[in-house]
Amino acid sequence: MGTPGAVSQAAEIVRQAREDWPRVVVVTSAMAGVTDLLLNSAARAVNGDLQAISQAAHQLREKHFSVAETLVQDPFEVSLLKDETDDLVNIFENLSQAMAVLGESTPRALAAVSGLGERLSVRMLCRVLRAIPLPCEVVESTRLIVTDSRYQAAHPDLEASRSRVHDILVPLLDAETVPVVTGFIAADSQGVTTTLGRGGSDYSAAILAAALHASEVWICTDVDGVMTADPHLVPHARTIPSLTYREIAELAYYGAKVVHPKTIRPVIEAGINLRVCNTFNPGHFGTRLVPERLPDHATGSPAGGNHIIKAVTAIRGQSLITIEGRGMLGVPGVAARAFGAVAATGTSVPLISQASSEQSICFAVPQESAGQVLDSLELSFAGELEHGDIDRIWATGEVVIVTVVGAGMRNTPGVAGQIFNALGSCGVNVIAIAQGSSEVSISLVVDAADTETAVRAVHDLIIER
Repeated sequence: MGTPGAVSQAAEIVRQAREDWPRVVVVTSAMAGVTDLLLNSAARAVNGDLQAISQAAHQLREKHFSVAETLVQDPFEVSLLKDETDDLVNIFENLSQAMAVLGESTPRALAAVSGLGERLSVRMLCRVLRAIPLPCEVVESTRLIVTDSRYQAAHPDLEASRSRVHDILVPLLDAETVPVVTGFIAADSQGVTTTLGRGGSDYSAAILAAALHASEVWICTDVDGVMTADPHLVPHARTIPSLTYREIAELAYYGAKVVHPKTIRPVIEAGINLRVCNTFNPGHFGTRLVPERLPDHATGSPAGGNHIIKAVTAIRGQSLITIEGRGMLGVPGVAARAFGAVAATGTSVPLISQASSEQSICFAVPQESAGQVLDSLELSFAGELEHGDIDRIWATGEVVIVTVVGAGMRNTPGVAGQIFNALGSCGVNVIAIAQGSSEVSISLVVDAADTETAVRAVHDLIIER
């Protein structure tokens, strides 16, 4: 929701959905660019740039006031919305000024700042819906979703959340009111604001859907569903009509930004249908997520959904760390110690590969974390390095993880061969390989300079079963 027109289109989607479904819950994210504006301004404030606070406050008011004045006709309602917006912008200014005074920001303070975008947008959208008119009520998800106290990537307590969702949302739905809920944010057991991680509004929707035993979850974004590749890398990429839960989980984890990686679990466990569709092209079918591979007529989707390879995606900004040494052969616990050292830095490992000779093990980490991880590993293996049991621990420059996804690859001979042949024909060197036992995905590490060539080469292999 970046403009008044986009907000108006979102409201129209809610209106149409309400005609077809008597019980609808709306979960909204911040307006486009607002979360980045909030966090960047807070970071500048910590460094003493007080002007950044006033500039951001002005932009926030201007952006949200523009929607109010364009889409809400009642002057009294416009005035109320502006007052609510002012109150939340004042909170942003106060929090940022406190950070400037202290010269630092805490995860708790950043969670409070970053969630203000959703708190602003939910009030704005609710006023627009009332102007349609559609009965609705703002509900802050800090009242609904209970999490731990990790603040910026909190883990939800689904059982505690289910009870609150039932107590607060069900009466509104019974009264034929549409709850308009803040995405992304939640609260710990003490009521302190937390967040579910960037892009977490669809995760919020999945949690609420599971608690309500909903029939479907729609994720309305700015593209026509999940694409076969990033259109910026592959201009002829197209929408995938249907994906299994396992396929979308792999795509979400390995860089496809349409669905938050954690969204899948609540949906799978509750057996809820999920659809990814385009806010600006509501007539397009989008992508349907299904438990297992279904024929196209079962989903109502266009033909062409049964590819062996469904999609290819890429995670940029990675570094490959290698531990190697002849003294590792047959020594138990090397991998456990290695990943214990990595875990101590709070770093996530998206890919692991080990030589069958056990003389080397390599894994990917975000490039910005590579130095810290190397220091931790060298400390953990100081004795082995000193005695020559481990020859060296080193990191590459920037690499990219290219992941090929498709449930049709399972038990289909020759797919991996076609992938490596295509990459070799384009002169792309594969640095490391990893494949899960489920055979739904194959991940390859290539040099960052080869990203576009590699993705396009694999995308050309999307073939029919």
